Amino acid sequence: MNKKLYFPTSAIAATLMLLTISFDVVAEGTDQKTFDAKLAGHAAIPAMTFVPAPADAPAALQISGRFTGSGNMRTDRLYSIEGKTWLAPAEAPRTTGLYLPFVGQPVQGFSGIKNLGNGEFMVLIDNGFGSQRNSPDAMLMAHRIRPDWQKGRVEIVETIFLHDPDRVIPFRLVNEHTEKRYLTGADFDIEGMQPLDDRIWFGDEFGPYIFATDVTGRVVAFFETMVDGKIVRSPDNHSISLPSQPGPVSFELKRSRGFEGMAASVDGRYLYPLFEGPLWDAAKQEWEAIDGRQFLRIIEFDIEAQKFTGRQWKYILETNGNNIGDFNMISATRGLVIERDNGEGDPRLGCPDAPRSDCFNKPARFKRVYLIDFEAMQNEFVKKIGYIDLMNIVDTEGVALRGTIDGRFTFPFVTIEDVDIVDERHIIVGNDNNLPFSTGRTIGYADDNELILLDVGTMLTRP
Repeated sequence: MNKKLYFPTSAIAATLMLLTISFDVVAEGTDQKTFDAKLAGHAAIPAMTFVPAPADAPAALQISGRFTGSGNMRTDRLYSIEGKTWLAPAEAPRTTGLYLPFVGQPVQGFSGIKNLGNGEFMVLIDNGFGSQRNSPDAMLMAHRIRPDWQKGRVEIVETIFLHDPDRVIPFRLVNEHTEKRYLTGADFDIEGMQPLDDRIWFGDEFGPYIFATDVTGRVVAFFETMVDGKIVRSPDNHSISLPSQPGPVSFELKRSRGFEGMAASVDGRYLYPLFEGPLWDAAKQEWEAIDGRQFLRIIEFDIEAQKFTGRQWKYILETNGNNIGDFNMISATRGLVIERDNGEGDPRLGCPDAPRSDCFNKPARFKRVYLIDFEAMQNEFVKKIGYIDLMNIVDTEGVALRGTIDGRFTFPFVTIEDVDIVDERHIIVGNDNNLPFSTGRTIGYADDNELILLDVGTMLTRP
């Protein structure tokens, strides 16, 4: 637990061809390749895995999930709030077998991952239980983990709790008047992460914001989001307030559609936060789209200059309503993006036409890892070269801990939010298990934190 942290600027980039980003507009092909993926490893952290809050944290943080019940009213009685999947119909609820509040802080909700290059990975925990209102006792943290693919287990090497004792964050925090000022899920919803040298950079959905900590989790920098020279805000931005009389409230982004993924350039100079949802087009009074298809913006932040550069690119969604899970660069011009629908559960076990609690009413169908290219662009849109279908992974050798039927393995979680390169042939993918509100693997059981190692053949090498 006291092992020294070392964050290389790029853990893997040296294994790949380093290219120079070109922003010349070239013709974009409409064809997308389908890359095969073979399951090479499967490991999991059980859902009911907890870490204690630090000894100097407020006593209230030794318990988590008090505000997850009806109306987000405080419930102090342990294990009295039943966990139910968010996706089940009201007339046929699907329970997850777990109850809140919990003793301790759950090791759950992996919402970003970065390969540290030594068999270890850093994973990011999001806001806790899904919203500002229900997560004031969920601590924000990152873990260093080491998967054991042979045993199917994951070692938690170190936990880093985020805190702001120097009062860098300019708005009021839940733990404002404490010495350490530990960050909670009512302060930020961190979904993107990049450990670079002696800093860890985080991308947030609530503001959206970018902020940095040192390797101990101590906040050292904070930035509002700028697009086209203007601040972009979601309804949860600290500056948003309701008018004194009924009337319009102005903001530019839907709730929970801020930075979902945040890549870094291979030289560690720039961050590339990716919005999860489109921006509002005030002139057209609609969400940004081209030919009826919504698109997302990738913007550039200069770490050295400590500002947004104004450069940006566009990522078009395959289907309106899809969401982004994670984004990491694999070379100077290419990256991996998770794009997914909002279904959960293997469709072979689905019942989309009937409100039942013993099957998946809204099964997963679209869960992909896209390979994108910044060189091949048209009208500022990055090219989607091809994808891996996470609902159709080859597992003829029975590598999976669970989830394989007739040699086909699925990763059927509603929120798949972790992807990074491991080496020239392998990537790692992980889920956000939304503890205890998702049950995409096994009906009636809360999802574990699962990590899969995928052999993707030549997908990661040019052309």
